[in-house]
Amino acid sequence: MVAARAGVSPATVSLVANGKTAGRVSVQIINRVEEAIDELNYVVDKVASSLSRGSSSYVILVAPDIANPFFGKVIAGVKDALGPTYQLLLSVSDVGQVPQAGDVRSLFAFRPAGLLVDAPNAQFLQDLAIEAPTVLLDAPDITSAPSVDMDVAAGARALAEHLASRGHQTVAYLDSVTATATFALRREAFLTRAEEVGMRAAAGEVPRSVIDLEDSSETFTQAWPGWHAEGVTAVVCATDTQAYGVLHAARALGVDVPGDLAVAGFDNLPYSQVSRPGLTSVELPGRELGHAAAAHLRALMEGREPDAAALLCSRLVVRESTGG
Repeated sequence: MVAARAGVSPATVSLVANGKTAGRVSVQIINRVEEAIDELNYVVDKVASSLSRGSSSYVILVAPDIANPFFGKVIAGVKDALGPTYQLLLSVSDVGQVPQAGDVRSLFAFRPAGLLVDAPNAQFLQDLAIEAPTVLLDAPDITSAPSVDMDVAAGARALAEHLASRGHQTVAYLDSVTATATFALRREAFLTRAEEVGMRAAAGEVPRSVIDLEDSSETFTQAWPGWHAEGVTAVVCATDTQAYGVLHAARALGVDVPGDLAVAGFDNLPYSQVSRPGLTSVELPGRELGHAAAAHLRALMEGREPDAAALLCSRLVVRESTGG
């Protein structure tokens, strides 16, 4: 129908609709075809196209716990690297949950060109068992697929050294309920270095909360009496979002930050610059992580040799919440 209205062949319409006109179709004909497409509200059938080619232009990004604002930075980097050639499909889990292989496997009905998996666990990858170009993001110690990682441990160690230099002797850690390797790494790196530089961790099991303000605020409120009795003077949170909840609860309890308690997090989200007080945070390069992983995947999908994956640097940003 588009071809008939524009007075061209269906093959010419295909070239225009799929952006493959360079050196093949004149500007005048492109304009005629585009006018016919607009008049008829024509949309390319991506599923039919993928059947003929064996794959589509879709790329699936699997991410745990989309409530974590950090993933917004990752997604922005992914889209920038993929450009207009590929369409991004998101497969995200409920708050505090990790992705399920069955949910992701159902998306392969779209015949995706490639797969990105952010902060996976080894069991998920084993259960998925699908052959497709795949790149992992923030996947320490997982070697089953190419990965782009951040040096989270270096930032965690720098944070421990910073708190020790401020004279803190007893520290507490608020972890995430999301069971991924990246959270285990930052917790263990911080607590190990804290002990090495002469600080003591609060007794008992490390508390965990969902990555949102309300749950982290409630978790801190419940933990604080015991921590205070132990002499805890600094709390480190697995994410900035949880640290915002701790700041909120501390104000409600009359705990002065940083006078009575230092608070720090991970991610260095934009709000950390303007929170009251400004939040000390380990900056994790989310946008760069997404961009590097998507660029690596794009090279694999297009049959090119990808650049060697680099370990992206983290850095400690000191602000008022730790007396910076």
